[in-house]
Amino acid sequence: MKSITVKEIAEVVGGKILCGDENTVITNIQYDSRSVTEGSLFVPIRGARVDAHRFIEDCLTAGASATLTENNAPSEAVKPYIKVDDTLKALQTLAAWYRRQFTLKLVGVTGSVGKTSTKEMIAAALSQGFDVMKTQGNKNSQIGMPMTMFDIEEHNNAAVIEMGMSEFGEMDRLCDIARPNIAVMTNIGKAHIENLKTQQNIMSEKLKITKHFDENGVLFLNGDDVLLKTLHNNQKFRTVTFGLGTDCDYYADNIKTEGFNTIFTAHRNGKSTVFEILALGVHSVKNALVAIAIGETLGLDDATIQKGLLTYKNAPMRQQIHKMQNYVLIDDSYNASPEATKVSLDVMKSIAKGKTIAVLADMLELGDEAQREHYGVGKYLAQLGTDCLITVGELSRNTANGAAENGNTSVKSFDNNSDAYDYLCTVLEKDCTVLIKGSRGMHTDEIVKKLLEKDKTTE
Repeated sequence: MKSITVKEIAEVVGGKILCGDENTVITNIQYDSRSVTEGSLFVPIRGARVDAHRFIEDCLTAGASATLTENNAPSEAVKPYIKVDDTLKALQTLAAWYRRQFTLKLVGVTGSVGKTSTKEMIAAALSQGFDVMKTQGNKNSQIGMPMTMFDIEEHNNAAVIEMGMSEFGEMDRLCDIARPNIAVMTNIGKAHIENLKTQQNIMSEKLKITKHFDENGVLFLNGDDVLLKTLHNNQKFRTVTFGLGTDCDYYADNIKTEGFNTIFTAHRNGKSTVFEILALGVHSVKNALVAIAIGETLGLDDATIQKGLLTYKNAPMRQQIHKMQNYVLIDDSYNASPEATKVSLDVMKSIAKGKTIAVLADMLELGDEAQREHYGVGKYLAQLGTDCLITVGELSRNTANGAAENGNTSVKSFDNNSDAYDYLCTVLEKDCTVLIKGSRGMHTDEIVKKLLEKDKTTE
């Protein structure tokens, strides 16, 4: 982060310095009290359960150089306290100001599913031609994305960031902060439909990622998505589609799996090129296509893009493949939606050499659609020919019903991860492939950790 002073921060956020030296230099911003270091500005956020203002004094004692606050400073305070009306809004205002200190190509990635893997693929493709800053993990929220802005350094000439939203108005705020000049919309699914009610609403909200586009802005759209393709060629800025359909501006065919790698041919503008990626699944090919498209838009040649693509690795808990002693484990435990779960089932089936076992937990935030969508995943799983299904949670009993009523005879349901793990261990066999997936709130990574520990102890 480029250093700034307490005085500058107060001026930017419209705050009042209650005490301390206004010339104190800030070199990093932290909202997690456990992460403060010397040079930190601590930003205490009032959460639904915890008000981080209670940690201010501990943070300053631990080395933080200054703090924002919505309260008054204690009489004995020595380090700077900057009083503001709302610490979250102040954080967002400061992030927006900080972003405007830099001129760089900033790619914003949004969509119902696949934001993180798409972001990682784009960053990989650009990495050999640009000095790229990218979102770490999936910090794409009203707090996480503003924090990402402070990772921009003067040497960066490109950035790839995730922009997530689950309610009306959130994308507006994120776009005001990040101001992307290139944007990607991966798909319009049913994640967060509980809040946004319809897929049309979801698309309209996500389209606000283009709010600050000028005539040079470019929006990349998944041309295989029924809703997104309706946005093509009717915007005030350039739109580019990518997908498997031959009507897409960038499309792929001749897709082949070699081990855990994928080779495909990318077609665009009358040109065809063979690319290779270290990832599986049609969704990974689509991610690579948009990465290629953005790379070419920014002036990179095929060789440079290919070199970058080969640096791509799946993020932890996102279709991360573990080659166990006797079987293959696909850890996709970070989160789940109907669309993403079906994609993961496809990947499992594509690499399986023996028995396939899916461990699926509840998919949350589906509102009134929950029972039907869970049942649909079970039906899809049965039609795909998955050998064994283990479900975790009450909603996923609908997944079990969907599988059982469509021909899958090996189905077991459990209320918790521990019982599911115990049963899973009884059905593991040599050369099987196991998929673990569920919404973040279901903590299915607990099952993965136990399997990895078990594998180590049996070496």
